[in-house]
Amino acid sequence: MLWRVTAGPGHRVLPDGAVDLLWWRERLVVAGPDTRAVLVDAEPGEEVAGLRLPPGAVAEVLGVPASELVDTRPELAGLVGHRAADPGRPPADVGELLERVLVGLWRRADPDLAALRLAAAVDRRLAAGMPVAAVATGLGLPLRTLHRVALRAFGHAPQTLARIRRVQRALDLARRGTPLARVAVDAGYTDQAHLTREVTRFAGLPPRRLLRS
Repeated sequence: MLWRVTAGPGHRVLPDGAVDLLWWRERLVVAGPDTRAVLVDAEPGEEVAGLRLPPGAVAEVLGVPASELVDTRPELAGLVGHRAADPGRPPADVGELLERVLVGLWRRADPDLAALRLAAAVDRRLAAGMPVAAVATGLGLPLRTLHRVALRAFGHAPQTLARIRRVQRALDLARRGTPLARVAVDAGYTDQAHLTREVTRFAGLPPRRLLRS
């Protein structure tokens, strides 16, 4: 999925359990999985473009377990070499550049499609709010195996990824105008205080302040 954002000083990026390939300040950068909110040091009106990597692709395509990229923003060339990361002449459309680079890396890596399908299945189930134990059972995996799969594919233990996904669901509800007390119930928190603690843990701000920012 291609995305673009116009950032500015203090632009807040929340953990989302994903890895992105970015074109930022004329460089290809890999945004590793975050464990906390990141404040981007951007100029007013600065544009950042990114391509969301499929679940598990960072390990299968870039050859680096996601757990090694947690809370980092390395240049792509440092992971795959300058030749493989060479974007060539930048086209007018940055999205085309990102897609071309990813396709080249994909062909070079010949990824394990079964591993990618498993990572996608884990992601779908956790994003839907399925308990970790139920995810493991449903996929026929021991909990230890699920833990290893999640660390390699997402950089997070499955319990942490589930918490991040739940915060995402809660914030989606809150942005639609759902009262926070109702958000807490619908997203599966014990109460509103539990919701506030979890949002603050990952976003760096309590829900009301975050929604106003």
